[in-house]
Amino acid sequence: MRKLDLNLVTQAVKKMLIEACEKIPVNVIERLREAKEKEANPLGKSILDQIIENGLLAMTRHVPICQDTGMVVCFLEIGSQVVFDGDIYEAINRGVREAYIDGYLRKSVVRHPLDRVNTKDNTPAIIHTKIIPGETVKITVAPKGAGSENMSLVKMLIPADGIEGIKKLVLDTIFNAGGKPCPPIIVGIGLGGNLEKSAFLAKEAVLREIDDEATDPIARQLEQELLQEINDLGVGPMGLGGTVTALAVKVNTYPCHIASLPVAINIQCHASRHKSVVL
Repeated sequence: MRKLDLNLVTQAVKKMLIEACEKIPVNVIERLREAKEKEANPLGKSILDQIIENGLLAMTRHVPICQDTGMVVCFLEIGSQVVFDGDIYEAINRGVREAYIDGYLRKSVVRHPLDRVNTKDNTPAIIHTKIIPGETVKITVAPKGAGSENMSLVKMLIPADGIEGIKKLVLDTIFNAGGKPCPPIIVGIGLGGNLEKSAFLAKEAVLREIDDEATDPIARQLEQELLQEINDLGVGPMGLGGTVTALAVKVNTYPCHIASLPVAINIQCHASRHKSVVL
């Protein structure tokens, strides 16, 4: 058994969150540059130029890419041979607290959905845990902004709706969202499981690396077709019209009941803020 110092968890979470809020991943910047070359609308091309410039300025000046520095989502993959000397969830929330206070990031979490009193340190995080073989712990953090999250949804389709029903739901959702999620967006889609599993799949999907593809051939084909069809909608950068509405579509799947076709759509803004570490 390996004993993990929880101070390492706190330090890693703090560092990753500050970096995620200040640095658009290099491969995402490259995808934005490619999008600028493809964009047919001069206004859309100009907006993409500004998005790229903003990302580079944030990186060099160590300031947030966006004023909405999100609510923290954390995925934990804990090796079965790892033990802790305390509460790993508290260690994560301590890292969140230190990042948002010491990093001067906006505190966007309220203690109750109805009384709306701010917790003043952006805790608690939303933490998902998976047990895996081995003696390492992988931590992935995503400071998820509300502009894109508010445009996400879960819908229980029926098997007869099929691929065309899925496509219609995705395209209607993105068209109706317009500029609210700050396109060009990354779209995570969860297919299967049940209501909550599909949402979990979609969140995992949106945090995949921007240049990977689904290993499942059906999902991979759906990713490719939906990316083209989303970009044909004409929503464009920041919803002001154009040929680039999405940078990528990621589809994750899971077995489901014979009577169900759960579909979740999780939308991420162009900043694609997330970081991972293995301890």
